[in-house]
This record gives sequence, C-alpha cells and structure tokens, in this order.
Amino acid sequence: MVSVVSRCTVFPAQKSALPDLKLSVSDLPMLSCHYIQKGCLFLHPHFPVPEMLSHLKHSLSIALLHFPPLAGRLVTDSAGYVYITCNDAGVDFIHADGSHLLAGDLDIPAGLKGFFACDYLVSYQGHFRPLLAVQVTALADGVFIGCTVNHAVTDGTSFWNFFNTFAEVSRGGNWISRSPDFSRDSVLISPAVLKLPDGGPTVTFDVDAPLKERIFGFSRDSIRRLKAEVNYGCGKSDGGAGAGAIDLVELMGKHSHDTRGKSTAEISSFQSLCALLWRGITRARDLPSSKTTTFRMAVNCRHRLEPKLNPLYFGNAIQSIPTYATAGNVLSQDLRWCAAELHKNVVAHDGATVRKYVAAWERDPRCFPLGNFDGAMITMGSSPRFPMYDNDFGWGKPAAVGSGPANKFDGKISAFPGRGGNGSVDLEVVLDPNTMAGLESDPEFMGYVSG
Repeated sequence: MVSVVSRCTVFPAQKSALPDLKLSVSDLPMLSCHYIQKGCLFLHPHFPVPEMLSHLKHSLSIALLHFPPLAGRLVTDSAGYVYITCNDAGVDFIHADGSHLLAGDLDIPAGLKGFFACDYLVSYQGHFRPLLAVQVTALADGVFIGCTVNHAVTDGTSFWNFFNTFAEVSRGGNWISRSPDFSRDSVLISPAVLKLPDGGPTVTFDVDAPLKERIFGFSRDSIRRLKAEVNYGCGKSDGGAGAGAIDLVELMGKHSHDTRGKSTAEISSFQSLCALLWRGITRARDLPSSKTTTFRMAVNCRHRLEPKLNPLYFGNAIQSIPTYATAGNVLSQDLRWCAAELHKNVVAHDGATVRKYVAAWERDPRCFPLGNFDGAMITMGSSPRFPMYDNDFGWGKPAAVGSGPANKFDGKISAFPGRGGNGSVDLEVVLDPNTMAGLESDPEFMGYVSG
C-alpha cells in the first residue's frame, strides 16, 4: 500500500551520560516478543512534506536526549546479563509515500501492515538493530506516524510517554512535562541469568496462521450498561430494557463520581468488558465443557510494589495475570461470575504477589510464551487508559490510533481508548476466522458493541 522513499539514522542532539541499564525480570521475558508497533493518524499538516520531515527528524533528535536508551543497543556481558548500552548508536527514520491514499481508506487501528518499520522483528535483535524506528507515511490528506520500539526495552506505559514527549518537542515545548525515570534499584532487578539459545529466542506462535482482525467499538453508554449489568444486574442489552435500565445506570454513574475513594468490591468497566469477551470467544470456539480456558491480563506493577516505582519508570513493569475456568463454568455461570473471577485476581495482585512472581521467575528464568497453545487462551494487552490521543505534533491531536502486525495471534486482544473519546473503548480482536464469525453472531457480545 505504501512505498519507502528514504531512510536515515537520527542521533540524539547530545551525547548521553546515562550508564548501562540492566534488563529487569519484566524486560528479559520480552526478548522473544516482537517489537511494539503503535502509531497515530493526523489530518492536514499545514506545511510541505520535506519541511515536515526535517522538522520531525530534529524533534526526534531532541526527544532522544530525554530517552537515551532508545538510541542505544542491547549488549550481553560475559556473565550472561543483558543491558541497554546508551551508546548513541541512533534510531531509524523512514519516509514512506502513501499519497495515493486518503485517511478514510485505512483500516484503523488494525490492518496497517506497511505503515511501520521492522515487521516481525524479535526484540533480541536489539543487540544488532536499532531499538526504535520511526516511519512517517505521507497520505493525500494527512500523515501517519508509526513507532516501532523494542519490547524488552519498553512496555506500553514507557512507549506512550516517549511518543507523547516526541510530540511535545515537535509542537515547540521548551520543557518536558513527563521526564522518564531510569532507576534500576527495585526488586525487578535480579541476579538471575536468563539462558538464551545461540542466535537468540524466537516468537512462540505461528506468524503465518490464518487470522482475522476486527475492531469492536464500545460507547460510553454501552460500557456503563455493561458495568451496571455486571455489578447490579440492571443493564442488560435486550432491546427492551430501555429507560429503566439506563436511568439506573445513570444513577450508579453519578454515585461513583460522588463517592470518595474507590471500592475494590465494584467490578470495573474494563473487567466487565474482559468478561464479555471471555464468554463470547469461549462460546464461539465451541469448546468441550470440561476444557480449561485461560484469560490473561497484563497489569502495571509500578503502583503495586512497596515502595512504589515512579509512575514514569522507564522499562517494562508489567506482569501477566492468568484466570482459569472451564468452558462449562464460563458459559453456564452468568456474566457477573466471569467478571468477578477476573476482578478477584486483579485485586489480589499486590506487592507481595509481584514479589512472588519475581521469585518464581528467578527459579525458572525464561522468555514469555505468547500464543494460544491449547486452543482456549485469550491474552489482553495494551490499555484504554494509555494516553494515545494526548499528543499533538503541532497540527492537532490524532484522528485515530493504529497498530502493526506485531505480536498478533489467535486470541490476542488489544485495548485502545475509543476514537470517539468520552470514555469509549475500542478493542482490537484477533481470532481464527471461524471463531471471529462466531463472535460476530453472538447476541450477548454484539448487544453491547456500538461500532
């Protein structure tokens, strides 16, 4: 769909004084994952493409002053420890031509192969390849800026902090509002060594498996109805619940804003959405009732540890929480039961649990196995809370957020803030084509889908 016009290396505006950063027990497992690929669509920049490209290269060079690890490379020392060396080796900058395309032609946020560099590049290759690549694709009526970042170096929190800092510099910011924290003094830094095969690890799923992607949109009202159904049994989408149910949803929404603090007894909107997916996908897969299903959710550990990590801690600070239930229980119990199972595990994942996960990894250091290995797994990634639309390169906020083909397999779900804003959520769902057909015809699931 697009063609590469040019590529070059962009270096930080000044040499880095940051020492080598040791990869943590949250970083190391990601060495077998693809680089993260996320980007934003902007409409009608008000200057010519050559001028825009020159401006973005300059802004990227300055942004790298604040994120010197992204201009470095991975190194492994003689003891087997892996570090980021902040050696100013630079990042890739690619200009691609999509001038025959209109923004409305793009299938966003899915289906953007060609709009990102380094498709299917495994994070271990950061020993030899740049840790960051920025591709700027000029369209007939806009521009798409796609960032590809090594997943052993950043999680979603760090990724979007960099992306938004890049935008902040571009629009003329004289100071950086969210400076990253590069400390390496927490329980996540371990003496354990991850043994890697010669040549490095590979992804643990079949990148050539047939898949279908679709974005399911959930409006603010739809999500509030779902949350009310899960928590109070009053928001069911049956086409006739109508005013009474919505009135109670509005009442409960007001109550949640009026109440000081947040009760851990209430199941969140996101957990409610996850439960809806769990049931819909399990039903579509037509699994035996005795088959154990797994729903994995990535959680941010920065605020769960004691002492807490800085909210802008740079690196990966995530752990994957699995919730197990037989297909029979997922489908015979109600939506609230599924949501409560997910909620229980999230609430229980406190600082002691984070440390338990760290200790378990130290006993058996390994890369993270991504995939749907038994036909009954779902993995939720990203977050609708990430500030994906909170960036402005100088020509307005994004019209849409998109992803590349990285880390996609049957059962992979990614959450985005809804393009319509106002508390809406978009879910990027990747499934086997037959499973997707079943989900698209599932009355319970589609009853809450808004677009």
